[in-house]
Amino acid sequence: MTNEKTVREPLFHISKRDTLPWWKCWLIRIAAVFAALVLSSLLIIVLVKKNPVELYASIFNGNFGSGTKTWLTFQDTAILLCIALAVTPAFKMKFWNIGAEGQVLAGCLASAACVFYIGSSVPNWLLLVIMTVCAILAGAIWAVIPAVFKAIFNTNETLFTLMMNYIATFLIAFFLNKWVKSGSGTLGILEDGHFPVIGDNPSLLTVLIVLFFAAAMFVYLKFSKHGYEIAVVGESVNTAKYAGINVKKVIIRTLILSGALCGITGLLLVGAINHTLTTSLAGGRGFTAIMVSWLAKFNPLYMILTAFIVVFFQKGANQLASDFPTLMTKDFGDIIVGIIFLFIIGCEFFIGYAIKFRKREKKEKTAEVTE
Repeated sequence: MTNEKTVREPLFHISKRDTLPWWKCWLIRIAAVFAALVLSSLLIIVLVKKNPVELYASIFNGNFGSGTKTWLTFQDTAILLCIALAVTPAFKMKFWNIGAEGQVLAGCLASAACVFYIGSSVPNWLLLVIMTVCAILAGAIWAVIPAVFKAIFNTNETLFTLMMNYIATFLIAFFLNKWVKSGSGTLGILEDGHFPVIGDNPSLLTVLIVLFFAAAMFVYLKFSKHGYEIAVVGESVNTAKYAGINVKKVIIRTLILSGALCGITGLLLVGAINHTLTTSLAGGRGFTAIMVSWLAKFNPLYMILTAFIVVFFQKGANQLASDFPTLMTKDFGDIIVGIIFLFIIGCEFFIGYAIKFRKREKKEKTAEVTE
């Protein structure tokens, strides 16, 4: 007996795209941002009953409303970019370094300790040199510990680096309790160890230093032998071993570089920006930097833009809560920012994959099933 069974084709197929031209990729990203702004505008109209243009103007003013705000935006972008540059070599090697927060805090602690213990006994230029060396060493040590365990014992680097964040935080809390006799745990402004100010602009030096690191990291990853080895290890450990690459050495060397850059970030936070030490000085940037690096496809030059976008909307959310305190809290501003980030991240799927819908006029196929 023969029965006919109708076999329907799926409504759509998902297939991997060939590499799109760069301008098409950016058109998709721009379209995603536009779609996110449209959806956010609808939410603003329905929930807040406010003209969306006013809120978007508030976001813009929060970043560029004055010369001071503009440079603070650039400064915050530079700090976030520096951490993103630090985690990029490790992530490109598929070493999931989630410990940038702790590595930055280690650099902060080392820098502040130098000022606290020897700040008044050495010239400022020498103090800055000592702070730089100590911050780099502290960040590198904090990163190389999980790297060694990964290289030798194949431990889980994600959990290891994550736990190191908490150790760094509690170390700072310990030293603050030791240094601050009042027991408040709040260290005042450090009078020594200040980086020089260029042209009465306290943010300019930080921005210039990080831009230099961005260019250097681009050259390092794209044109150096070390950058090539990182890419090969990231593609396949077995291929790297077959090619004669010492994988353990590459892992340890790369994490030393990653931690050193995080230590420099801590140095800039203490010596050039805040001139103090707190357990929250990194401000969660160690985790945000992961998104910045991924969105830029591990390209240090693209990270300048992605870091700026993240900072722009984060500061904009704070400004919204300040300008419209009776209509919304910071949480609503964060919702708007979250929607925009979701669309930006989601559009990467459409860059990498194509969706092909079934044609309506296509006839249904039949298959014969013999019992």
